[in-house]
Amino acid sequence: MANRQADLAELLHVLRLPTIAEVFGEWALRAAKDRLTHEAFLYQLVMAELEGRTQRRTERLRRASGLPEDKTFKALKLSRFDPAIRTQIERLKSGTFLDDATNVVAVGRPGCGKTHLACALGHALIEQGRTVLFSSTYAIVQELLAAKRDLRLPKAMAKLARFDCLVLDDIGYVQQDREEMEVLFTLLAERYERQSVIITTNLVFSEWEKIFKDPMTTLAAIDRVVHHSVILDLMSVDSYRAEAASQRRGRSSASDAQQAHAA
Repeated sequence: MANRQADLAELLHVLRLPTIAEVFGEWALRAAKDRLTHEAFLYQLVMAELEGRTQRRTERLRRASGLPEDKTFKALKLSRFDPAIRTQIERLKSGTFLDDATNVVAVGRPGCGKTHLACALGHALIEQGRTVLFSSTYAIVQELLAAKRDLRLPKAMAKLARFDCLVLDDIGYVQQDREEMEVLFTLLAERYERQSVIITTNLVFSEWEKIFKDPMTTLAAIDRVVHHSVILDLMSVDSYRAEAASQRRGRSSASDAQQAHAA
């Protein structure tokens, strides 16, 4: 009996059914105890394999995404955003914006939570089986510049095209020389009406000339980003770091006052 179970487990691994190989013994005992039909027993095994495959795929997508593991919706205080923004976020969490190659632009001051929000959306998309890549805009621009110098820019663009969604963090922090501007514009143009981009920035659109230098290029870039887009205006959201510092100062002042009173 033990040899038969070992042989069956080996065959299941050969057939690439690792979850069934792991659980069939337990489910066989349960099936006998609950008097399940053969069809019901097989159904439970197939469902277990399907769930296992989904979980393994999600883990692979998460590892390949480069998303910070802790920046999820579970860790994000949505109460910091006004009701209109929260409504937009709920709609975006469904992932349907990817079907129309719609972009998302989160505009806000440093520390307002725009990067965390963009990453949380990325994690939500991965849970739905979508492919996502997170990168600082500076890092991805440097990779594209290196690819351009090595005459492999089309190959690098094709690699990025495999992702349903790119999360470009801090688009305003590129070094802003002409070569960087050109590859960044090329990336945005390549994905225009094909695949979505989530962008975070502390620059309102009227300041994007700081990125693209030339007024016409700036207008063309904004046009491609905004044409099909959801704009998350977070400029009125206070910095959570400033809030945390203020709370620490408040606790420190209260503690000092208590000590002074005790003295």
